[in-house]
Amino acid sequence: MMKEQQPFSDFAQQWIQDWNDHNLENILSHYSEEIQFTSPIIQQLAINTGGNLNGKHALRKYFSIGLEKYPQLTFHLIHELIGLNSVVLFYQSINDSYSAEFMEFDEKGKVKRVCAHYTSSVK
Repeated sequence: MMKEQQPFSDFAQQWIQDWNDHNLENILSHYSEEIQFTSPIIQQLAINTGGNLNGKHALRKYFSIGLEKYPQLTFHLIHELIGLNSVVLFYQSINDSYSAEFMEFDEKGKVKRVCAHYTSSVK
């Protein structure tokens, strides 16, 4: 299922708002049960050495740890880049670093795969 540009923009705005509200349930609602998530922050938070997570249960744990470690976490969306069944969100993140997340959607419109990228190590 290919999302149209407006739904991607709506998704991006809602995703940012849910993170800024620190609402874990709303954040997780964007992801499929079979989510595959890759991020260097997974390594930095000592979740695992490979930087990869599989499944929503593991993602819940990771996001919970991140929200606890960064209680002032605020994202500022800079731009979204639209692909086929995917989007890249480019935003300002922790400690004013920049982040880009590639997100691929499943047939139900849920994020099934994420590859997160950062300008430098987030402290």
